[in-house]
Amino acid sequence: MENFAQFDLMNPTEEHKMLRDTIRQFVQEEVEPQAHEFDRKEEFNLPLFRKLGELGLLGITVSEEFGGSGMDALSTVIVHEELSASDPGLCLAYLAHSMLCVNNLYINGSQEQKAKYLPGLSSGELVGAMAMSEPNYGTDVLGMETTAVKDGDSWVLNGRKMWITNGTIDENKTPCDVCWVYAKTGEVNGRPEISTFIVEKGAEGFSVGQKIMDKTGMRASNTAEMVFDNVRLGPEGLVGKEGESMKHMMRNLEIERVTLAAMSLGIARRSLEIMNKYSSERSAFGQSLNRFGQIQRHIGESYAEYRACQSYVYDTARKLDIHSHGQRLDSDGVKLITTTLAKNIADRAIQVLGGYGYVGEYVVERLWRDSKLLEIGGGTLEAHQKNITRDLAKDDSVLRN
Repeated sequence: MENFAQFDLMNPTEEHKMLRDTIRQFVQEEVEPQAHEFDRKEEFNLPLFRKLGELGLLGITVSEEFGGSGMDALSTVIVHEELSASDPGLCLAYLAHSMLCVNNLYINGSQEQKAKYLPGLSSGELVGAMAMSEPNYGTDVLGMETTAVKDGDSWVLNGRKMWITNGTIDENKTPCDVCWVYAKTGEVNGRPEISTFIVEKGAEGFSVGQKIMDKTGMRASNTAEMVFDNVRLGPEGLVGKEGESMKHMMRNLEIERVTLAAMSLGIARRSLEIMNKYSSERSAFGQSLNRFGQIQRHIGESYAEYRACQSYVYDTARKLDIHSHGQRLDSDGVKLITTTLAKNIADRAIQVLGGYGYVGEYVVERLWRDSKLLEIGGGTLEAHQKNITRDLAKDDSVLRN
């Protein structure tokens, strides 16, 4: 794959450059050869996923004390961009594990919870997921119907979660090993109180409902419904205090959205590389395709948009502290702009390749299918537009900085 990346922007330190080189080699040798097959089979490549643990990536933001690599937000962007340039489905499973479950636990869990789960999650021995969306509720988090009721020192969890990446890890509907779950625990001043729980595979009443098949894209990651039927959890299953879930969500949403934006960068870059190479080699009417103005527009606009979004994503990642929050405006912004960018550039690549772009051999049709989810998952485009508008209405000083 050709490389349009500018290393002064993307690799500010030697450690970041080494990380990117390592991931690119892994992608070329391990990820790319299997991507088409597992997409077509709609299967999650669990053995390959576990190899990311051997590289120290499954606990990328976790301190060495708990078996992680202790890297920064910019490092997470590098990994997600490089993986997604080859296999966005596998990368989505990685994001659900490393960002939604592992980073969430590392930032918000107790010392005991971190010591119990993080070493196995960081090595790949355990696979994690985060369960928030439900059959009837997605963006409207406070409307969730899953409940946790106090019973002595225990909690009894009931409800269903939907669209959960890594909810199951195989065709036998085996649940993930560790699930980070949000549930309603009551009301305070008429407002729903949401609390956070950790549920382990094997807990009585915890099962996988349906495995979601026939998805448009991201077919190499498993998506499932998760069922909680009188699941009894001890006091150690509660994360933090009752009603703290909104704080937990806010602490983790920013890095989630920045890494989803990084996935979009990977899709956009790969689509641009394929479009550029094909148009240089393919001829029509006695000259290469890239001599025609229509093709030049597709390539020129795609390159400029990609580089602009790349700068925005990496600048936001540099400023992001995984231990706190305060970058919501730009974490919404980068995901809003790059997700649609990825879809549009993949679409242009199909147009440039014509019939070849419409079949799996040239990859761009898979990238195009995968890109659509990024406009929905981790916050819809409409949610980002709302958040940005509200934040600017409160304080527009950022526009003058």
